[in-house]
Amino acid sequence: MSLDSNDPVVLVVDDSPDSLGMINSALDQAGYTVLVALNGQQALEITRLIRPDVVLMDAVMPVMDGFECSRTMRRRMPLTPIIFMTGLSDAGHTLKAFEHGGSDYITKPINPAELLARIRVHVSNAAMISNARAALDEVRQHVLAVDRAGRLLWATPGTHDLLAAKGIDPEMVSPGFSGTLGSWLESGETGRDLVIATEGGPLTLRFLKSVHENEHLLLILGGPLLMDPELLQARLPVTRREAEVLLWVAHGKTNREIGEILSLSPRTVNKHLEQIYPKLQVDNRSSATAIAIQALLGLPV
Repeated sequence: MSLDSNDPVVLVVDDSPDSLGMINSALDQAGYTVLVALNGQQALEITRLIRPDVVLMDAVMPVMDGFECSRTMRRRMPLTPIIFMTGLSDAGHTLKAFEHGGSDYITKPINPAELLARIRVHVSNAAMISNARAALDEVRQHVLAVDRAGRLLWATPGTHDLLAAKGIDPEMVSPGFSGTLGSWLESGETGRDLVIATEGGPLTLRFLKSVHENEHLLLILGGPLLMDPELLQARLPVTRREAEVLLWVAHGKTNREIGEILSLSPRTVNKHLEQIYPKLQVDNRSSATAIAIQALLGLPV
């Protein structure tokens, strides 16, 4: 289902008529399209048909509370901001909201001006992140993020399609798949690529970086990386020749293969790598590869 209006869509999940009336009035006057659910179960039914731009979630409701609803929504809509509405005395609810996928919270009684300001910021940030991930798809880079337990946090649209082709449902990733990723992340062996057997054939993943302690970026290998040493030179403190060497390192080539491509001896390639490592503040090939891939993908390095 789609909405005719181009206005941002806000899903308000609350069982209080007074609260719904006030919020609906403020959002309507600000130009938002408002959808209403009286409990978490209704909200999930709505999001099966419509993808809102932001969700306002009450914590305590009948049938299904906001916490359980948020946890389920987060698996379906990893980018959609979920703002919890909590009472002034509900400090425990605030912590629980973040643990269950909440993006932010606002205390009741709701201040309409503060609510609108928070919505604007979250919608804008979500749009920027979505655009960045779409850009990765444009250059056919299959990137995903998982938490420390290997559970999927988000993935680019192309990655969703690739996982589905491998027999993996992105919205219901199996415990076995997540457990394998989690064990790999915990093992300290992320300098080596991980190969996982799937129904659709082997899936090779490469660790890119940790955004923070519970969000780790991974790249599914197999798609083409950009072949642009000038991009590496512009984004990293390396010379033109070092950028050329690093480009082929990122593509998994050995020193001998790089030497043949660039008309250099393997020893000279190794000398270049000895200069590259300290410039990138790393001490091994795997770390240099990860930084090069991040630079080629346009990710922060």
